[in-house]
Amino acid sequence: MNHYCESVIQARNLTKCYGEQLVVNSINFQVRQGSCCGILGPNGAGKTTTLKMLVGHTLPTAGELSVLGYTIPNQSRQLRQIIGIVPQQDNLDPDFTVTQNLQIYGRYFGLNAATLKKRIPDILSFATLGHKANTLVTTLSGGMQRRLSLGRALINEPQLVVLDEPTTGLDPQARQLIWQRLRQLKMQGLTLILTTHYMEEAERLCDDIIVMDQGKILEQGAPQALIKRYIPPQVVEVHGTHVDALERWHEEVGRRFNLNSEIVGDTRFYYGEKVISLLDSLSEQSDLRYLHRPANLEDVFLKLTGRDLRDD
Repeated sequence: MNHYCESVIQARNLTKCYGEQLVVNSINFQVRQGSCCGILGPNGAGKTTTLKMLVGHTLPTAGELSVLGYTIPNQSRQLRQIIGIVPQQDNLDPDFTVTQNLQIYGRYFGLNAATLKKRIPDILSFATLGHKANTLVTTLSGGMQRRLSLGRALINEPQLVVLDEPTTGLDPQARQLIWQRLRQLKMQGLTLILTTHYMEEAERLCDDIIVMDQGKILEQGAPQALIKRYIPPQVVEVHGTHVDALERWHEEVGRRFNLNSEIVGDTRFYYGEKVISLLDSLSEQSDLRYLHRPANLEDVFLKLTGRDLRDD
């Protein structure tokens, strides 16, 4: 049976409740074959629950869900044979070596010794772990363990890879290498769907973005399209070197530039298409510090979900 289709994921009115708590609220979306789709949202937005429903680990309360042509949850077992999953927390077996972890995981998919012997060297090369093949997992750095989790998810040659916060806690070098590998997978035609709290990661990797909050989809679209839709192209962040310096300057001078602005904590954000006059004025202020940058996905995210801290 050929399960290829242009939209490899189709969700209609997908809903999940835990008791009386509505966690995912009748969401609709599609994921195109060969694309990378990012699901963004504050803590408690419903991102991870959505991923769990996609791979059949959590039963939907209502709605329709099709993944790679399989109806979920009825055909979840068949689906899991052709997808790869990288969980938020690495669940590698600490008692075994890198190679043994891959061998054991491969056997879950019914792969024989000959097939594993052929695939494992390629996966180790992909994960840049060939020199660690016989090393215990417990001696690996966090970045190495994350790369092994990604490589392990490829042991069954999946058509779709699902990643829950793939680079959380990694240093910049390790994060950059994971990004390179994910782009490589996409170029090979795999479909990726991921959650992340790193807006830079989503902007760099994703073809499409889904922004969720309180179980609902607030917005969907390509990163650059969302940025253009919601935020003027230039952003200037300004803060003062002492109390009241910024707001005093804003009242006396900043208002004259007729730019949209907002105060967040000790920083004022100015948004516009032309900010040269603002920058000229700021360069003359010894008691102000500023950063000029293009609008980005984080600006969109905060505009849609708010700037309040979410601890839950």
